[in-house]
Amino acid sequence: MNAATMEFTYPPQAEAYRAKVKVFLAENLPAGWKGIGTLTRDEAFEFTNQWRKTLYANGFLAVQWPKEYGGQGLSSMEMVVLSEEFFKAGVPTGGHNDGFGITMLGNTLLAIGTEEQKRHYLPRILAGEDLWCQGYSEPAAGSDLGNLGCRAVLDGDEWIINGQKIWTTGGHHADHIFVLARTSPDEVKHKGITFLLVDMRQPGVEVRPIRMMSGESEFNEVFFTDARCPKGSVIGEVNGGWMVAMTLLGNERGAGAAINALSFRAELDKLTHLVRERGLTDDPHVRQRLVKAHTKVEVMRFLGYRALTAFLNGKKPGPDASIGKLFWSEYHKEVTELAVDVLGADALTPTGTPAQTYIRSDAVGSPNSSASWVDVFLNARAGTIYAGTSQVQRGIVGEQILGLPKEPRADAGPWRTIPGHG
Repeated sequence: MNAATMEFTYPPQAEAYRAKVKVFLAENLPAGWKGIGTLTRDEAFEFTNQWRKTLYANGFLAVQWPKEYGGQGLSSMEMVVLSEEFFKAGVPTGGHNDGFGITMLGNTLLAIGTEEQKRHYLPRILAGEDLWCQGYSEPAAGSDLGNLGCRAVLDGDEWIINGQKIWTTGGHHADHIFVLARTSPDEVKHKGITFLLVDMRQPGVEVRPIRMMSGESEFNEVFFTDARCPKGSVIGEVNGGWMVAMTLLGNERGAGAAINALSFRAELDKLTHLVRERGLTDDPHVRQRLVKAHTKVEVMRFLGYRALTAFLNGKKPGPDASIGKLFWSEYHKEVTELAVDVLGADALTPTGTPAQTYIRSDAVGSPNSSASWVDVFLNARAGTIYAGTSQVQRGIVGEQILGLPKEPRADAGPWRTIPGHG
């Protein structure tokens, strides 16, 4: 780190890998490539499918995984460098469901899974043979995940699963789902949960898309009616799924430290350009809000450096990860509200290419259109809900970091009303 300029540098080994990544990108991207955001949604979907095959063939998926499971055996530093360069080039680091298969489940299997599970699932995840989604939230158990009521009962050598999951991102593309299910309703609610791996290609699993206010259907409901999975499809211990779930969520948040600030800085630069186009650079209220946004992106950058340093030093994500999640999601609501205000009446009848992404900012290279900004504005509201609501994040920060009194416990809910248990 350069103390005078507060700029952070990488060691020579990481910079050598960066050069290798840049060569790969130059050799495999189309001439004149400006980012996946320049494509239509259908074109981007097809590009991502083909790009993932290229990544797999050249060893650029899960580079930090051990070689015996299909990775390259590199360090977390190289993984971060890869993420940075791919973002700058405007290309995805994997396929549509790899955030669930590689980042979440794969890294959790490496940490907790049995050797048999690692050797079976990890190569299949990398090869794209198994496409995963996440079965956590339920209609009455979103913010309070411990309140879940989806149940699994052991019947001989199989678990029988009944219940519902909701807000299942990418469930319509997946063929496997990792599920938190209640296996011991007589335990305290966090202690009676088991983490199961379920094949969705069976009778008894139904996926129903949910239409969002943006008009898209990225989220789904998943219904289980006597669905089954083998007895050995448990990650961790039976009734020990809560610890597995928290490990998985830590993997999700730790991975974002590398590109969060890059993503929001690029989006703010795009908004600043829009302000210039609209002739609002002298408007004192717009200028004040832009300065506030700039300050928050810089704060986000240093929060990212802190999280990234801990991640590279092997520290597992703790309650402080909630600070970053709370900060960026609340910021994104503010900055997209500014964008809609800058658009004015044009936001009521958006035109141009709509947004490609549903998570955070639009894709690199996307046009500065009213349709893109309105889509991102609508999706930014969900950012304060998915991966932990802002209210829950504030509770974690207050209780586990600031030492404030805990909220009153609420132990009644679906988990208490499982048939045969009151």
